[in-house]
Order: sequence, then structure tokens, then C-alpha cells
Amino acid sequence: MKVYKFGGASIKSSAGIRNVKAILGLCQEPLVIVVSALGKTTNALEILLNMYFENDPAVESQLAKIEREHCSLLEELVGPGMDTEILSPLFAEVRQHISGRLKGSYDFCYDQLVSYGELLSTKIVYAYLIKEGVNITWLDARKLISTDSNFREAGVNLEETALRVHSALEGKQGSFLIQGFLGGNIDGYATTLGREGSDYSAAVLANVINAESVTIWKDVSGILNADPKEFKNAVHLPGVSYQEAVELSFFGAQIIHPKTIKPLQNKGITLFVKPFQQPNAAGTIINAEATSGSVPVYVIKHNQVLISIRPKDFSFVLEETLSEVFPILSKNRVKINMVQSSAITISICVDGVKRYIQPAMEELKTKFNVLYNENLELFTIRNYRVDEVEKITSGRKVYMLQKTRRTLRILVDEGSFDGMEL
Repeated sequence: MKVYKFGGASIKSSAGIRNVKAILGLCQEPLVIVVSALGKTTNALEILLNMYFENDPAVESQLAKIEREHCSLLEELVGPGMDTEILSPLFAEVRQHISGRLKGSYDFCYDQLVSYGELLSTKIVYAYLIKEGVNITWLDARKLISTDSNFREAGVNLEETALRVHSALEGKQGSFLIQGFLGGNIDGYATTLGREGSDYSAAVLANVINAESVTIWKDVSGILNADPKEFKNAVHLPGVSYQEAVELSFFGAQIIHPKTIKPLQNKGITLFVKPFQQPNAAGTIINAEATSGSVPVYVIKHNQVLISIRPKDFSFVLEETLSEVFPILSKNRVKINMVQSSAITISICVDGVKRYIQPAMEELKTKFNVLYNENLELFTIRNYRVDEVEKITSGRKVYMLQKTRRTLRILVDEGSFDGMEL
């Protein structure tokens, strides 16, 4: 069995969902199909959640807009009158949440509310595929993907997930449609696997069913050596090794979720990244044997913050200092991207999520002198050339620079590389 994953950009329109059906028709065997929320729906639900937390009176109008968009798409695909049966129960649950029933931490509430994006999209895709005569079963990822309670970044219990998935698939014919991004904890609450986590969902499912392969359908020709929205002249990479894919996703490449590779590598499952509009194109293959050679790869990670930490007594930075700093950052879910130390200062580049950074810095300030710089971007070149370093740093304020034999990383002001040609 193979696993196909379709992202929100692919299913945001009726034409896109019809193309999903056409792609499924090219495969002459049952599939596990993983689907994200409709394009921009996750953002819209995040806005809804923030409005709810801020007691914004326009919260209902925001939900009504989301409902109209989904019902309109469903009507285009299956005809009028079906929204009451298919979508209304889900929107009724969302309305109960925003009427005041939803309580708890922000991250807990996030998972209970934002998870409806994938539930809604899979109901729409399922209704259309059934109408078109496809033999398919809808599955609820909240009941199958077993996770811990680390809301918004839940960890998956592969053993329990395998038991649940095999039980759900046993004795059934045809293909299976399931939500990406979602799981459920032992108490029955929804959890999410991290932003853009549907790729990871596909990899987890592939691992537990020992799939032949995973194919992620994207709006690009495969993996490129740079984001075409950031850089001109990006080129296609026909093959990438598991190790290189992990490195690139860690550096901030958006093409696949950082956690995707491990479940596949552990079982030797090949990953394909293929263009949604050209399903017969080769795309990019990722496995143990594939390689991108020495082609330079360029990645920009936006919204970075540089935190500089210095002992209050001007003492040297020793192992004891590090053992105090990193647990504080970890406890507050601050994601570290680069670290550098001098005799008396630790400089740490992190993702600029204020909800996590602010409490971490307040705690750090009780023990250390703390300074920070905001609105930065982290520029990484994999397979860089030595002669590029001066060209790239010239005329730019560099806050931090690190080099290894293959990788160059530079922390600069946001927008420093806008429109750069490769």
C-alpha cells in the first residue's frame, strides 16, 4: 500500500479536489490518503482562536466566513443542500467552543479549535469521492494517531498508533482518507503535530503500515535548491538523501516537515515529492541512495530573535551555565536554531514566537543579564563556496556567522536578502 498526502494549496478549490480524484485514478491499488486543511483555513482558525481569547465581538462573523467558504466549495462539488448533513455538525461543535465552553491554556485550546480545519476538508473531499464512485473509508485521526499531551507539538506513540491503525484498516476494502496534522491523547482530546505537520502524519502512517512509499503532492516541481518565492533562478533537485533532507528541513526549508524523515528512514520507505499539476513528472526522490551532489542549497528562516546571555558576576561561561540556560528554553518551548559562546556570553538564535520567548527571558533575567535583537532572518547555504562568503556578508550587518565544511549560516536583519539572485 502507498500513502499520498495532499496539502491545503492542492485542495483549496473545486478544480483542485477534482484533480485529486484524477491523481488517485492513476494508481491502480488502494491508498492511504492524508489531507490538510483547505488553503488558508488554519490561518483563519488561528485568527478565530485569538479573537475568542480577546473576547472580540466579531468572532462569530469570522466563523461565518469560514463556514461560507467551506459550504460553497462543497456545493460546487456535490450540489446544493448537502452542507447541513456533512458540515453543519462540525460547525455546531466549533460554535459551542467559541460560545465559552472552550477553556484551558492557549496551546490546549489551539488544538481543540484549529483541528477542525482538517476535519472539515476531509469531509468535503470524502463527500466528493463517494459521489464519484470511489471506494473509500473516512477515518478520524484523533482516534488513530496516539500522542502525548504536548499540545501544538505532540509526540506520537508509534506502537499504540500501529495497533489502532491496523484495527481500523482490518477487513476493509478500498482506500482510506484521513486528516493530516491531527492526533489524540489518552484523555480523548485533539492534539496537533506542529505547523505543517501533515507530512509527518503521512510518514507515521507509512511507518505503521509498512507502506511501499509516500508521495507528497506540492505546487512545485519537487524539491528546489531554494524557495522560488525568496530567490530567483532556483533549480530542481531530482534526488536527496534522507540525511540531507533532515538537514534542510532543520535549517528551515519549507518543502517537508522536519519530523517527516525519521519514520520513513527507520523502515527504508521512499519519499517522493511531486508536482500536483503534473502528476506524471519525476519530482524528487528521497531515500538512502539518492543524492543532490554538490548543488548549493539556500534557505532563509524568518522571524528570528538573537538572545545574548551573560552571567551577572562576569564569570566565565562554563558547563554549569549552559546546564541552567537550556532547560529554561526547553521548558518554555523556545526553538533553538544556532548557538555561539565566548568567554562570558552565550548567543542563541531562536524562533521569534513571543508567547514562548517572553516567559523564558523573564526567567533567564533572574539569573543572568539578558539582551536581545528582534526582526532577524537566518540565511543558510548548504554546499557553499568559499568565495561566496565575502559576497554574501558584504554591506550587511552580520549578528552571527557560523561555518562548517559544508554549511554557512548567517544571522542578519530581516529582508537583507530580498530579491537576491543565486
